[in-house]
Amino acid sequence: MDPAILVRWLPPGEMRGVIHHFDGRVGGGYEMSLTYPDGDNRGKTTANEDRVRVVFTELDEPHRIVEAVTFVSDDPALAGVMTIEIILEPVSSGTRIEMRFENLPHGIRPEDNNEGARQSLDNLAAMLR
Repeated sequence: MDPAILVRWLPPGEMRGVIHHFDGRVGGGYEMSLTYPDGDNRGKTTANEDRVRVVFTELDEPHRIVEAVTFVSDDPALAGVMTIEIILEPVSSGTRIEMRFENLPHGIRPEDNNEGARQSLDNLAAMLR
C-alpha cells in the first residue's frame, strides 16, 4: 500500500510507472501511467502509454486486495472494468502471491496479460531478495 514501492514492482518488463494520485482506502485507489520504452508504440492510451484508474473495492491487509481497473482509452476493445484479486498467503518459505483476473477487456489477449502479471511478480520477488 506504499505508492513508491508499487511503482517499482508493478510495471512489467521494461515499462516504467508514474503514480498520479494514491488513496489507500476502500473506495480510494490510484491512477498510474505505464510507459513503454522509447520507440515501442503499443500503448493503449497514447502511442507509448497505458494509463489505468484503479479503485480498491476490498482491502483485507495483509491477506487480500481487490481492485477495479479501468484502462483510459478510446478503444472500445479496452472498455469495461477488470477485477484483479491479489491474495497473499504465508508459507514456510515466505509469502505466496496469487493474482486473479476477471472481466479482462477483449482487446487484451489473456496470454499477454498473464505474461505481464508474471513479469510484475518477478519484479516484486527481485525487489524483496
